[in-house]
Amino acid sequence: MTGPADATDTPNIDEDCFRTVDAADLVATDRAPHPPRILMLYGSLRARSYSRLLSEEAARVLHRLGAETRIFDPRGLPLPDETGADDPKVAELRGLVAWCDGLVWCSPERHGAMTGVMKAQIDWIPLSLGAVRPTQGKTLAVMQVSGGSQSFNTVNQLRVLGRWMRLLTIPNQSSVPKAFNEFDEAGRMRPSPFYDRMVDVMEELMRFTLLTRDIRDRLTDRYSERKESAGELSRRVNQPSI
Repeated sequence: MTGPADATDTPNIDEDCFRTVDAADLVATDRAPHPPRILMLYGSLRARSYSRLLSEEAARVLHRLGAETRIFDPRGLPLPDETGADDPKVAELRGLVAWCDGLVWCSPERHGAMTGVMKAQIDWIPLSLGAVRPTQGKTLAVMQVSGGSQSFNTVNQLRVLGRWMRLLTIPNQSSVPKAFNEFDEAGRMRPSPFYDRMVDVMEELMRFTLLTRDIRDRLTDRYSERKESAGELSRRVNQPSI
């Protein structure tokens, strides 16, 4: 099969804004001096929160892999639109999102979906600040814990949100069923294939983060947005909340 006879006939293209893709432009020339910075979000306020315990285990693995991690405590975070962005917990969350190179989202599954605690954190992360998108091009790994049999409803939902936030969501994921069986009395995860899968996910997150963080702007450079002025772009991505 061959391509169209008029393969170079693209009259709708704005030639001033169109750029070819050069492999050389996708090689980082300047490397960030700091370790990959990973922000962990979990979706439960329970004293023995399995999503928190799994996040802590993942943070330990990431530390062994060379990352710097921070775990956000969602206690005290107001509901979206309950207050403004100057709330201390909202400001803390947004500051951590700006700080990080990648994220790990880990939620329990409740009634077949992520928890409200998890969704509230994501809803407080701005899609844009002016013409700047705080999450665009950063990496994301998704995990879930369940009280019953293994499910993928929550990680699938988190993937949809990751795409909406313009995050580079890695292919691998972790789903831990019957989480109450997977952690000992001290809150440490027991050896199991589920633990091994979590390690796999963290390895993959580190690789994707190191591959992409120094060329993030080039990976997310868009023809359509190059056609817009900065003012037009800011107005479009900062529409009033509904």
